Amino acid sequence: MAAIRKKGDYQWHVQIRKKGFAPLTKTFETKAAAELWAKTTESEMGRGVFVSRAEAEATTLRDALTRYAAEISPSKKGCAQEIVRINKWLTDPLANRALASLKSTDFAKWRDARLKSVSPATLHRDLSIISHLFSICNKEWGIAVTNPLQNIRKPSIQNARDRRLEGDEEQRLLDALSNSGKGALANHWMQPLAVLAIETAMRQGELLKIQWKDVDLKKSYVHLADTKNGTARDVPLSNRAKATLEALPRSIDGKVLGTTQSAVVQAWARACKRARITDLTFHDLRHEATSRMAEKLALHELMKVTGHKDTKMLARYYHPRPEDLARKLG
Repeated sequence: MAAIRKKGDYQWHVQIRKKGFAPLTKTFETKAAAELWAKTTESEMGRGVFVSRAEAEATTLRDALTRYAAEISPSKKGCAQEIVRINKWLTDPLANRALASLKSTDFAKWRDARLKSVSPATLHRDLSIISHLFSICNKEWGIAVTNPLQNIRKPSIQNARDRRLEGDEEQRLLDALSNSGKGALANHWMQPLAVLAIETAMRQGELLKIQWKDVDLKKSYVHLADTKNGTARDVPLSNRAKATLEALPRSIDGKVLGTTQSAVVQAWARACKRARITDLTFHDLRHEATSRMAEKLALHELMKVTGHKDTKMLARYYHPRPEDLARKLG
């Protein structure tokens, strides 16, 4: 039987002792709430369906996220970016709440406030961390919690792009990248990086990871052991890509391109401004490359080069110009 006693003017203390179960205690603001919890808990124990929520009540979202960052994030490819998102979560008031107390309504309110300052895509990435965290709590850490994100709406993502290089934009861009600044601002890796992106359809992250040991200039290909989808692939080199690589200096650390992602972001923005090119991202070069290759390669060959595993995803990167299609029709 549960023991219920009054504590002060506004609290009721419940203690349940039942053979085969650890003692349970909980405090409520009203006697009715205390009696309901005691009755429900004892009934679950009697039916063999009771699951202790003590750890979920004692563990805050901050505690769980800190453990997640230490144990789960390091095994992910996007670890660095995920840690940044987790650190942002740690500053949110919800981080101070116990896991057991977090409800769908809490995250729905958070969603609506967050959407005022970020895109739907960013919101999805923020929430996916929390959703996976609750899954890990249940499946691996033995913390009995219900995922509060299962029942909330998430905004649709409209991020499909069809930006291609038009007119003389490619030459203007490469000219601007070759003159990427002076002194500390200079980044002489930008032009070859952009050329390789246009010629190979490799992602920026893949290009920046290439080591000379991965490059076979005799057979004209680059081996990518670490890709976004986890599947290694060999990327063929066009004559232009091969010539670009042959012209690069060799560094002691073995890296082909001696720059970083943050440096690329800054140099890219400056170059686009100098070239008077608007609404062009570095990733758009992958779209450009895929569209050009589609005119020369069969579908299955193109998928091998780009690393796409299904035609639906590949289609997001293929943007033929109407005049090119008309020319093919004759």
